[in-house]
Amino acid sequence: MASYYELLELPPSASPQDLRQAFRSLSKRFHPDTTALPQPEAEQAFQQLQQAYAVLSDPDARRRYDAELRLASLAAAARAASRPPVTVNPVPSQPTSVRRALSGGEWLALLLLGLAVLFSLVLGVGLALARGADLVTWPSWWPAT
Repeated sequence: MASYYELLELPPSASPQDLRQAFRSLSKRFHPDTTALPQPEAEQAFQQLQQAYAVLSDPDARRRYDAELRLASLAAAARAASRPPVTVNPVPSQPTSVRRALSGGEWLALLLLGLAVLFSLVLGVGLALARGADLVTWPSWWPAT
C-alpha cells in the first residue's frame, strides 16, 4: 500500500500549505462527480485521499504517522536481514478527536447564556418578593419553631 505522502504526491517534508494545495488538486481529479473513473474506483480513491489529508493535516497525527513509517521501514530492513520482524500498529481508519480551545464566539455564547440564566433567576425572585410571596414554605409536617 502506498504511503499517504505518495497518495498526495508529496515529499515527507511538505508544508501544510503544500498539503492543502495537493489535496485540493487531487480531489478535483478523483472526486466521483468530476472524474471519468468508474464510480466505485473513484469513491475508493477519493476516500483514501481524504484519509491521507486528515492524518497529515493534523500535526499530532502526522507525527504519529511519520513514526509508524519509520518503524515500518525498520521492520522491512529487519526482515531483509533475516531478523524477527518488528510489529507496527496500523494507522487508525478514523482521525482521532482533538481537544481545542473555545473560540471567541463560543465564549460569547456561553457568557450570554449565563447572563440569561442569572437575569431569569433575579427576575423570578424579584417578582415573587414584589407580590409578597413566601420564598420558603415549610411543609405541614415540619414542627413549628
